Amino acid sequence: MDAIEDVGPFFHGTKAQLMVGDLLSAGFRSNYRPEVVMNHIYFTALLSGAGLAAELAPGHREPRVYRVEPTGEFEDDPNVTDKKFPGNPTRSYRSSAPLRVAEEIIDWPRLTPEALQEWRDRLAALRADGRDEIIN
Repeated sequence: MDAIEDVGPFFHGTKAQLMVGDLLSAGFRSNYRPEVVMNHIYFTALLSGAGLAAELAPGHREPRVYRVEPTGEFEDDPNVTDKKFPGNPTRSYRSSAPLRVAEEIIDWPRLTPEALQEWRDRLAALRADGRDEIIN
């Protein structure tokens, strides 16, 4: 993995209820492509990006955002930086090492129901066009 200079803070969005000290690790099914088991755990340095991931995560639980600390090396998320946003303006990363939960972020920017539906529609269109390989 290439060395990354971003020092965070870093965030992870999910619908899982976690505790400070919990470790998030690879090896689980993708939020966006459930047929894929992930080799990496994904995170971002943008609170809004983690919020979007939390909102779009499958399930009926409440979306949650956590500040996380990488426990090992990490790299730019190639699904975003190579295919959509060269230079990584989304500050999206992935690691094969676990992330440690440092705290739950309570006050994060939520999407309006309309904006959330627009994102869901975009993802559905990518899947329908067979272009969902660019989604984690």
